[in-house]
Amino acid sequence: MSTEQHHRNHAIDYIEFAGTDLERIKAFYRQAFGWQFTDWGAEYTSFEDGRLSGGFYQSATVAPGGPLVILYSEHLEKTQQQVEAAGGRILKPIYSFPGGRRFHFADPDGNELAVWSE
Repeated sequence: MSTEQHHRNHAIDYIEFAGTDLERIKAFYRQAFGWQFTDWGAEYTSFEDGRLSGGFYQSATVAPGGPLVILYSEHLEKTQQQVEAAGGRILKPIYSFPGGRRFHFADPDGNELAVWSE
């Protein structure tokens, strides 16, 4: 976990996901979003996305559900193409909602995330 962050009281500070294949997960998020990774042993890797930090821990399985992490994109269609090219599976194609548009995807281990744009 990075010590260079500026932490804010009561703000989301760090998020962790399970991963069955950490090398595959790192390759996916690097290709789709340009995230940077730091390995902390064989069973944990942390990431920096430029705003928020988090990590992936080695797990035998990934259970769907839990909080939905939503990323922001300035170019939603391009981001969806990058997700698909990196091996992500689109769960809900781009749709409109009050305040913008978004899509949901599953990473190679089945973690569901969404991406939104204004």
